[in-house]
Amino acid sequence: MVDIVKITDYMSEDLIKLDLKSKTKENVLNELSELMIKSSNIKDKNIIKKALTEREELGSTGIGKGIAIPHAKTSGASKLTVAFGLSKHKIDFESMDGEGVNIFFVFASPIEDSKIYLKVLARISRLIRSETFRNKLLNCKDPASVIKYINEEECI
Repeated sequence: MVDIVKITDYMSEDLIKLDLKSKTKENVLNELSELMIKSSNIKDKNIIKKALTEREELGSTGIGKGIAIPHAKTSGASKLTVAFGLSKHKIDFESMDGEGVNIFFVFASPIEDSKIYLKVLARISRLIRSETFRNKLLNCKDPASVIKYINEEECI
């Protein structure tokens, strides 16, 4: 049997923020870490922020077209957890294409949970290639619509 991993299985409305206030990469990572600790799967904001920052030091997770996917495997996560943020401002995230970022998928996973971690990263990467998908995310008005839209796209 094929084991299908869905992004929305690891998200919840309280892990979605449609109005990130930060204007720098460091502050966005801090704000996203604060968002992540709303999950009972995440133990400590500082551990998550440190793990995300260390991952960024290896190379930017700003993949282009206004999107970044900050992610880390860490002892600060008991289960894979995905959060989502939008910024009205384009934030310099040292992206591959040099463009600012305003769509953020952020996730943390236990260190030993590589299989699901990689599957979720691959699914997000596949979905965000679509300009239509990116535009619909940018136009979501509430967290419920973000989950609904991602779920619809995952079922196609």
